[in-house]
Amino acid sequence: MVLAQTKTDLDLVAHLLRRAGFGADRAEIERYAQKSYDEIVDDLVNPEGFPEVEDDLLGRFYPHLAANKDNGAVWNGRWLYRMVNTERPLQEKMALFWHGILATGWTKSEHTPSMVNHIQMLRDNCMANFRTILLELSRDPAMIYWLDNNENHGYSINENYGREILELFSMGIGNYTEDDIKNAARAFTGWTFKQPLPLYPFGHFEAEYIYREDDHDAGEKEFLGHKGNFNGEDIIDIIARQDATARFIARHLYTFFVADEPQVPAWSIQEPNDPEAIQILVDAWMESDADIRHVVKTMLKSDFFKEARMKRVKSPTNFVANVLKISGDYRDVDVGLETFQGTLVAMGQTLMDPPSVEGWHTGKEWIDGGTLTERVNFAVDTLSDPSKPGVRAMIDAVQDLDVPKTPEKVVDVVLEHLCRLDADGETKEALVEHAYEGGDFDGDTEERILRLITLAVSAREFQFE
Repeated sequence: MVLAQTKTDLDLVAHLLRRAGFGADRAEIERYAQKSYDEIVDDLVNPEGFPEVEDDLLGRFYPHLAANKDNGAVWNGRWLYRMVNTERPLQEKMALFWHGILATGWTKSEHTPSMVNHIQMLRDNCMANFRTILLELSRDPAMIYWLDNNENHGYSINENYGREILELFSMGIGNYTEDDIKNAARAFTGWTFKQPLPLYPFGHFEAEYIYREDDHDAGEKEFLGHKGNFNGEDIIDIIARQDATARFIARHLYTFFVADEPQVPAWSIQEPNDPEAIQILVDAWMESDADIRHVVKTMLKSDFFKEARMKRVKSPTNFVANVLKISGDYRDVDVGLETFQGTLVAMGQTLMDPPSVEGWHTGKEWIDGGTLTERVNFAVDTLSDPSKPGVRAMIDAVQDLDVPKTPEKVVDVVLEHLCRLDADGETKEALVEHAYEGGDFDGDTEERILRLITLAVSAREFQFE
């Protein structure tokens, strides 16, 4: 196929990879651009055709990582390794998407292996039918413990999971009654796990889901207008067929992949910014019977997605993974990514440990004086190091330019290497003005190029995607 040469094509590919992945360097963007846009999307939503990241090699070459199963920083480092190196970027992005909605955290369980298994469950089912996702979630020991379903008994119900599966995981406030919550809880009685956690020494073993029929309430239940001897599977099936569920998940997808929206608690009183886009996703849900792969494909191929440039503040995880991808570092089997746990925490996001069952508040709430300083410092420190392959590629690309190497040309090359950063007129003018201070980029210009990179990644636009 012919390489997409026009700026528009390459910019669209870069936009897609920022949203459906964690960004890309210049070479990766050009490689993807050898296919049509629709072909790229088809590849992204069908990751099974591409090899998985062999992150188990980290344990093989560095046994202390494999042995230290209870260290969350190590496992979060391995997840970052996947994000940076995967040939299935949308799969990792969707796992992160569901992690923020179907929020489950280490703080309560204090059991890293269960959280690792939970993330793998999200990864494996990220684009399945929504019924499958909720079913696997309801059988997940980390979630069962997180929302107390191990304390939900036929003789004495615990409403916690029954409430949250409706309020935060599927339909949203205002679309069900208190009786619906109680009957959902009754339907999930007996759904528990064999192994108690996190008590030492047993907490180092993986918990296993088990259904205890003798602890299940088999009586008749009324749920969302339906009557029957419902179990958990029946509840999930009814939930998946609701227009409210389609609309709630559609708005989550729009917020995560397209443009920042108000936080979830405001959704019951504040309409979406783009109701037509939400309706397109709802229609895709209904026509596919809640098939997430179909809904995501519809979204990524839509005009509203293609046109939504620089409309989202990068989450800390997106920001760190994007910088690491641009740097070209950590592409080989290596240790060190676990050290970025502290970086993510300082920016306001701890993987495998969201602040509550509501997940993270996003958009402008990622940014304050402290977190912005952390972001800029991290980007500057990482992308001003000429020993990193991606930084060296930027320097070489400038030095290989045909003469005259004007400041305008140099700025364009730097922005292209920063995942085709879309700098507005004022920012680009400031970059060019800074570049002009030393005249044309002839001779030994490495330090000037590094200063220009530093200025570019400190710009407002670098915080957006």
